[in-house]
Amino acid sequence: MAEEKKPQQDQQAKGSAELAAKPAKAKKRTVKVDAIGEAHIHAAFNNIIITLTNMKGQTVAWSSAGKMGFRGSKKNTPYAATVASSDAARAAYEAGLRKVKVYIKGPGGGREAAMRALYTNKIEIMEIMDLTPIPHNGCRPPKKRRV
Repeated sequence: MAEEKKPQQDQQAKGSAELAAKPAKAKKRTVKVDAIGEAHIHAAFNNIIITLTNMKGQTVAWSSAGKMGFRGSKKNTPYAATVASSDAARAAYEAGLRKVKVYIKGPGGGREAAMRALYTNKIEIMEIMDLTPIPHNGCRPPKKRRV
């Protein structure tokens, strides 16, 4: 009787292995792209993220310095911002985006370089807004570094 159960267990193991090996295919979401959209540039101290959206706020294309292969302190350079912005702009231009309103947030390097790269990739900049949060004497800042 023990010999009869083994083939049945093998079939069950094969069936579960086939299910595990079959990857679940993610459904590609389509976004309606207009000629006018928004460019959100988030320039933090350690990275820069560029997101190009339609007017509803749905992402058309995005890129970051980390996605482009920059690591460590190289992520927060104007060159990394240029490369990341060019990558996102190229994809959005192919989708049909032509004009953007730019929203910049954060104190990081490469804010201007990212905008310049959008312009060089045939995306016209209509308006620039700086949304960097500024505290009205909120939290106490950390103590000064002793170097």
